[in-house]
Amino acid sequence: MDRITPHTGSFADLVRNTETPSGTAAMWWLGQMGLLVKIGDVVLCIDYYAAPSPKRQILPPVPVTEMQFVDLFLGTHDHIDHIDHPSWKIWADTCPDAQFIIPELHRQTLLDEGFDNSRLTGLNEGLSFTYNGVTVHAIAAAHEFLNQDAATGLYPCLQYIIEGNGIRLYHAGDTLRYDGMRAKLQAFGHIDAAILPINGRDAKRYRRNTIGNMTFQEAVDLAGELQPGVVIPGHWDMFAHNSADPAEFADYLDAKYEGSVPCLLPDYLETIKIPFGS
Repeated sequence: MDRITPHTGSFADLVRNTETPSGTAAMWWLGQMGLLVKIGDVVLCIDYYAAPSPKRQILPPVPVTEMQFVDLFLGTHDHIDHIDHPSWKIWADTCPDAQFIIPELHRQTLLDEGFDNSRLTGLNEGLSFTYNGVTVHAIAAAHEFLNQDAATGLYPCLQYIIEGNGIRLYHAGDTLRYDGMRAKLQAFGHIDAAILPINGRDAKRYRRNTIGNMTFQEAVDLAGELQPGVVIPGHWDMFAHNSADPAEFADYLDAKYEGSVPCLLPDYLETIKIPFGS
């Protein structure tokens, strides 16, 4: 994997100047499961891992100090490449008006780190949060198990359906498929864009405490069943020991579902217009 050159402040201008009229949105892939989304005037940053680490195969495409244009920071679960605690602490200062959305089960951890409770929104299965016309809906994720907390009924890992401006997006976070998940997703109606993890799971990963996600074949079948406007494979580029080949995902999707679901393997920070191709 080639290391990428971090973008400079001009990316902020690009996001600010990108128009998303009614019925449209724009997205930018940030690596791993990181996604920046603009819906109307609202900018969401989901699962962006921006902290430096020698374990990374790629550099953060946007420096952590250049994110002042974000309104909502979303984390699907409490792993560093999804809720990046060092970066979130910086964003809490550099984005004083931003809100942070997390699984409710992790609220106390962030409060203990000094986060303002008024800026934290904890979600759980079936709960939603609305900000300036954009709604984030939470669905339980199984990474690698659902692991619902017996005492509280809270789930440690979530998936998000994001709706606003006439657009519906699906961010799967880290998850396997489980009984009833497809029905939960289909209940929302047509999905305009989906990002799905494809890195899979195996004994070697499990023995080194790297819990799993859908295989690329399982992710293909979910995309084929949901028929989103476009699907982006994620969670394959960041760590050498937990990677996958997105070309295999794209090829299998095309072969099995005969091109019925457009697949995009985006470059970092490439502007993706939703509906796809608009």
